[in-house]
Formats: sequence, structure tokens, C-alpha cells
Amino acid sequence: MHYTQDPASPPADAIGFDDFMKVDIRVGTIQTAEAFPEARKPAYKLAIDFGPGVGVKKSSAQITAHYTLEELPGRRVMAVVNFPPRQIGPVRSEVLVLGFADAAGDIVLAAPDADVPNGARLT
Repeated sequence: MHYTQDPASPPADAIGFDDFMKVDIRVGTIQTAEAFPEARKPAYKLAIDFGPGVGVKKSSAQITAHYTLEELPGRRVMAVVNFPPRQIGPVRSEVLVLGFADAAGDIVLAAPDADVPNGARLT
């Protein structure tokens, strides 16, 4: 499978529904956002509340082009919560925050457009 940000690219290889269900995508609310000057590419450090089943998780997100630190707390996001943690410089990123690349390649966060509880799983 090949990862691309090109909106004109064809779909990825077909997978079965069971494969899709292995990816645990949940909604959460950003509690805190901090600068991450040690990152190689501009990024923020986030603490995201995914509710009682998952808890508060940390992540690093390259979302500085569209979002300021002040506007992120309280924002709803979607993230993969069952990837293994990754060490990104001094930050242990526990979840992968999801987004889409705009025409310039900058990330726009994926979020539900109606109120759902923290920890709700994408189905």
C-alpha cells in the first residue's frame, strides 16, 4: 500500500471489514496544547481526553499552519488510539491525530460535525 496526499490518486488496495475494525478511531477533546520547539517540523504537543475507556493521551501533531495554541483546547478531534506509542524527540506520542492535507499540504483536523461523547468509536 502506498501513502499519498494527492487527492487525484486512486483508492488504496481493498481491505476486508475485519481489517478496518482493527483500527480503533475515537473522538476526543483537546485539553491542552503546547509549543513543541524540539520537533523537526513545526508541531504542537497535545493532551486529548478520550473519555473513561481510553483516558487522556498525548500526541504530537503537525497542525501549526491552521491552528493556534490558544484555539485548540476544547476542540474535538479524531485519532487512532491503538497504534503503538512513538517517541518523537522528547515526546511519547500515544495516539495518531487524524487530518487531511489541504492544497498546500498543511493538515486540517478531522472531527465529528455533531456532538458525540469522548471515546465514541468510528463505525
